Amino acid sequence: MNGSVGSMTLPMTAASAWQSERNRLLGIAYRMLGDFGHAEDVVSEVAIDAVRQERRPDGGRVDSWPAWLTTVCVRRSVDRVRQLATVREDYTGPWLPEPVDTARLPEDAVANRELLSLTLLHLAEQLAPEARAALVLHRAFGMSAPEIAEILEKTPAAVRQLISRAERRLEIDPEAPAPRAKDRAALEELVAAIEHGDIDTVVAMLDRDAVLWADGGGRVRSARNPLFGAARIARFFAGILGKAAAVDPLQPVRARLVDVNGGPAVLLRHNGRTDVLFVDGGPDGSIRELRQLSNPDKLTRLSLDFG
Repeated sequence: MNGSVGSMTLPMTAASAWQSERNRLLGIAYRMLGDFGHAEDVVSEVAIDAVRQERRPDGGRVDSWPAWLTTVCVRRSVDRVRQLATVREDYTGPWLPEPVDTARLPEDAVANRELLSLTLLHLAEQLAPEARAALVLHRAFGMSAPEIAEILEKTPAAVRQLISRAERRLEIDPEAPAPRAKDRAALEELVAAIEHGDIDTVVAMLDRDAVLWADGGGRVRSARNPLFGAARIARFFAGILGKAAAVDPLQPVRARLVDVNGGPAVLLRHNGRTDVLFVDGGPDGSIRELRQLSNPDKLTRLSLDFG
């Protein structure tokens, strides 16, 4: 646990090292867990572990505090992922990660936006905890297989295999430095269509085999299962617009773009509630995946003001 991550020329105490590394550790834990609150808990636990390490009777010598803190953060995150698996199995409807306003994320967490999008955080849920850790450390933090191997207590060859399989599973191009930015003009077109109740335009933007996940968490009404196909998704949005028009005929839905998790998303206000819609398109520009977050417990780290 005393490998090298960066270089340190001056002695550091556990507290000062943790403070210096805190934002980077948050970036690791959040990408691992998809929940900023749990990420903060993990990073706080790492601080306690560091102080205990420093106070050990044998002096608790640490060659590199950044390396030690990274190792403990990753291992605690892996443990927390396993603990949360059962909870998420019992979750009402699809589980989606907790979104965070880009402006509220620590600079160190946003500097490299790799694996920060809600789409990839959601897809990464299908990976085993250690595969997810290896992918995060390699893609988002540029760590080598030997460095990651020391943290995960595996061979470098095993780590390379974990990363390769994870990239194939998530359809990540290993040569691409970061995900392609969403077409902001297309999102603005979607915002206008939703706000004006133009279902025909929404349908025209959808890929025939599009899929929508809606996370209401049992707190608000939402689709309990993923919706497959443009026709079903269109009916879903038509239902939302119809109910909203009954509540407020003059302005049933308000929509605007927001910067969330390092990229644009659509903020929707209707029926006295707020949703956040994340959209991913294919090479032809059509919308292939939609993720709608409605659970109010997961929207506390977003600015929901429409001005």
